[in-house]
Amino acid sequence: MDTPTFLAHLQTHDTPLTLPRGGTLRWDDADLHRAAHAAGPEHYALLALAPGALPWQRARVLLQTLAATQAGLDAPTRDTLARLARVLTLALPPAHVITALLALRRLRANHKHTTRAVLRFVLEHPDADTLIAARRPALLDCFEHALGKTAARGCARRIAGGDTGSDYLRRRLLRFLAVPATAPGRVEALYAPPATGTATGTATGPGAGADAAARALPDEPALALDAAGERPATVTATNRGDIAATLVHLYRGGPAEDLYAALGRYLDDAARAFPRFTGTVALVLDASASMRGHGEREWAVLSQAAALRMLLSRVCDRLEVIEVGGDERAPRGATDLATGVLDALGTGPDLVAVVSDGYENRFPGDLARVTATLPRAGVTTPVVFCHALFTGADDLTLRRPDPSLPQRGFWHQDDFTALLPWMFAHCPAGRPWLHTALSARLDALDRQATDLTAALAA
Repeated sequence: MDTPTFLAHLQTHDTPLTLPRGGTLRWDDADLHRAAHAAGPEHYALLALAPGALPWQRARVLLQTLAATQAGLDAPTRDTLARLARVLTLALPPAHVITALLALRRLRANHKHTTRAVLRFVLEHPDADTLIAARRPALLDCFEHALGKTAARGCARRIAGGDTGSDYLRRRLLRFLAVPATAPGRVEALYAPPATGTATGTATGPGAGADAAARALPDEPALALDAAGERPATVTATNRGDIAATLVHLYRGGPAEDLYAALGRYLDDAARAFPRFTGTVALVLDASASMRGHGEREWAVLSQAAALRMLLSRVCDRLEVIEVGGDERAPRGATDLATGVLDALGTGPDLVAVVSDGYENRFPGDLARVTATLPRAGVTTPVVFCHALFTGADDLTLRRPDPSLPQRGFWHQDDFTALLPWMFAHCPAGRPWLHTALSARLDALDRQATDLTAALAA
């Protein structure tokens, strides 16, 4: 799998899955997802948790993971996939999950892990009562597909007759659930006659004549996957995260002792969110006059670039820094990014990361010419471009010195959460790092999902 390309796809391709009534599933990138899954089901599934992955892409990963057989997979991998499926069914908008589960029915995909995931969503979701009231026909279809129509209706008849724990129910239904006590009431609700005036057709996804009652679906997922920090409405040099703000005060001559102590604490807090990267990163850091800026923006961009450097120094086993255009405290003007890249490659890194505002004002076009010759010279070390911005709305028309390089912008400290996985994904040494980081994220989210289930049981 080409991890950086697939990760970029997850973060940019926002076309929804659709299920036209009576038609086939419309899934425009199905081949890409199937190929990525075939290359490694666990790695593929974990990438859904990468910061910035889009909800419809995460819904595709859920669909592919549940549709595929798990024959031949070891127990730890199956456990990871089961936990990932549970997290996604809680962390996606309910309408996305319902579309994915109905797609399983269209694809005639049903395995034990599929059955478990579907039943837990339909019967144990924290908003299950609301979901059933809003999308009863669709969820009934999902329920009957998961169990098989005969078994599902047999369970419903027994529950309607007062059965809550017979051997039949345990074998056919309850053994798939974490909180069996919730099942009887919700199964009864699935088979209850529709209220007067309620649409009765099966809801089939966006733009496909979906049940009018779907408007009552909760918009927010039950579990927050990407907890976005509050971004300032008006950006200044000192409201772009604690690390950069502290550096701005230091550059402006603030009380050094207190500020350095605070800086250390903020860096410790930020570094704890990432596992250790055992490879080598060579950082080409643009410290030119344009990075310093002027007026109200003075030090804003350079301080954020310096914050990234300091964070990487705590995360990476080995960080080589090549400053061009001056240094952090004394920017001197011109930017020679091409020479910086060549010097960086000379350190023997796993990855070269260029951090710049994009103004290549010494030898314009030289970076592009140099990087274009690297493959012909047998250089395979990946080079990425990290765009240091003042805000996310910066005009980059004249600030792309090498459009062929993988590029990603950052302006706030919170952007590092997505920036580091994107960077490390470009080199082989980054694959185990990415696996560790996303596995840790899954563990944390799974604990939250367990808490939600425990609250349901209570």
